[in-house]
Amino acid sequence: MSYRTILLFGAPGAGKGTQGKILGTIPGFFHCACGDVFRSLTADSAVGRIFIEYSSRGELVPDSPTIQLWHHFIESCIKPGRFRPDQDTMVLDGIPRNVHQAEMLRDTLNVTAVFTLRCKNMDGLIERIQRRALKENRLDDANLDVIRSRLETYERESRPVLDYYPKQVIHNINADQPPVKVLFDILKHVVKG
Repeated sequence: MSYRTILLFGAPGAGKGTQGKILGTIPGFFHCACGDVFRSLTADSAVGRIFIEYSSRGELVPDSPTIQLWHHFIESCIKPGRFRPDQDTMVLDGIPRNVHQAEMLRDTLNVTAVFTLRCKNMDGLIERIQRRALKENRLDDANLDVIRSRLETYERESRPVLDYYPKQVIHNINADQPPVKVLFDILKHVVKG
């Protein structure tokens, strides 16, 4: 089955999770943040140990366990009706994280829009990540070296995903604006689509 999908894309701290959570509250949308799925794992599970090992260094979890975990999570949301693929648009943030993952999900995702949340204010972005670390107990976001590593990983591995999808589905959004204005800019495109 191919899921109708909107991707939220951007550097760590750009606001993908904030926008995804809001969109996920709107009937007909289902939000899945891959990072939240990973952070919900216990450290005594095999995938949980892999996540901790990589995230503590600011690196991406390898593709196969990421995609496998994502598929398992989506199936667990379909069974009780939290996600209804025939009616809902899936809002993804944090996956696909590289071109190989996009290729692995090619037959699973029918990507109708990619919203790229762009931040020009890098100091503000880093500050947002550190604030989130304290607020949400996200230890992988607390260390400045790990943050820099994650931003470099995004530029090197994740940003090329934007070239994988057709230009007509990609929408650049100014993420330096207040969250409500970012949401408004996203919804302008969603309502048209």
